[in-house]
Amino acid sequence: MTQSQHAQSPQPAPAAATAPRAPRDPVDAIVEQWAAVRPDLDTRAMEVFGRIYRLSRAMGDQVEQAYAPFGISRGEFDVLATLRRSGEPYTLSPRRLSATLMLTTGGMTGRLDKLERAGLLRRSPDPHDRRALHVTLTDQGLSLIDEAVGAGLAVQTEALTTALNEEQADRLSELLRELLAGTQGAAR
Repeated sequence: MTQSQHAQSPQPAPAAATAPRAPRDPVDAIVEQWAAVRPDLDTRAMEVFGRIYRLSRAMGDQVEQAYAPFGISRGEFDVLATLRRSGEPYTLSPRRLSATLMLTTGGMTGRLDKLERAGLLRRSPDPHDRRALHVTLTDQGLSLIDEAVGAGLAVQTEALTTALNEEQADRLSELLRELLAGTQGAAR
């Protein structure tokens, strides 16, 4: 289907009678520009991924602001949250943390140094392997991450419930799961 055919296709009925169509956004303008100069392009993927990228950036910035009062960045939040989700005793190796967060060991070392200086985690020798370390949340780190995750979720929940009802949010989550699975399969 070409872009011009896509633009002329009948629009699906709204998901809910009370949900008006969202106002035009910058992605609409970009798509219209492409349609003017390259009407042969089907820009549906650009519409979807353009909005995903913009949403991710906007929410990332808002969540970053929610973490700022706790003195942590999103990257530092990710380290603390990964330790928290690991369950008691909230301990992982630096290598496992790096793999979970898809960070280089150098990138992880910088984050760990800052968080350790702040008293939010501690590094200690692995009792079974003198060459290895363990990274553990401190009581202060546990308390901070529990508060920070609540603050970040409050920002995300507010954005979600302002724009979508429960059914729409559930459907969007399912569609994004399918899209993610499809793109991960295609990358192999």
